[in-house]
Amino acid sequence: MSKDVIIACDFSSKKEVMEFLDLFPDKKPYLKIGMELYYAEGPAIVKEIKERGHQIFLDLKLHDIPNTVKKAMRVLSHLDVDMCNLHAGGASAMMQAALEGLTREDGTRPLLIGVTQLTSTSQQAMEEELLIPKPIDQVVMHYAKNAMTSGLDGVVCSPLEAGKVKEVCGANFLTVTPGVRFADGDIGDQVRVTTPEKARELGSDYIVVGRPVTAAPDPLAAYLRCCKEFLG
Repeated sequence: MSKDVIIACDFSSKKEVMEFLDLFPDKKPYLKIGMELYYAEGPAIVKEIKERGHQIFLDLKLHDIPNTVKKAMRVLSHLDVDMCNLHAGGASAMMQAALEGLTREDGTRPLLIGVTQLTSTSQQAMEEELLIPKPIDQVVMHYAKNAMTSGLDGVVCSPLEAGKVKEVCGANFLTVTPGVRFADGDIGDQVRVTTPEKARELGSDYIVVGRPVTAAPDPLAAYLRCCKEFLG
């Protein structure tokens, strides 16, 4: 199973993201396009970045009634992205509908992964604000199992939970893990975090890295460091 470092392109305009990508003249890193950039520039930015030769994880975290999600996924399936996601908290009917919408007439589709709990969510917030009294790792595993039985390819989770997801759902069930920071870096607004090297040891298949690369004085050097630590 291939592993990779995904750069979170959390920019607000085409100009910003293209200037950033120009810093990688000989590299075509896997990129995450999230809500900020997608809402600012629309589907055209996805197509343009894809034409530059990048793999794309479209991170829009769909969460709605099954029919709405199915129709939205049908639209996204035409963007030729490599991975997209939804909130596993939308339950099995929504996840199954998403797969139906995402699958093209020829049977192909991007990878579909489910968000378990955001890496900014603490145990305290989950209990006091979401009224979920179970331990957070137990909740994540339950969501992961629901995603697996619904036919999804994997989940978004903290690197700290990746190994246990593999135990519960099998070695081929993908773990896509944000919340990755360098040992000498700032964790920002993340709570459940670890380093690229530790994420590899814990079983992450893909790590998603944003500000440690995009806000670095030398983004290319930071990206290469991340790849070296994670991919070995």
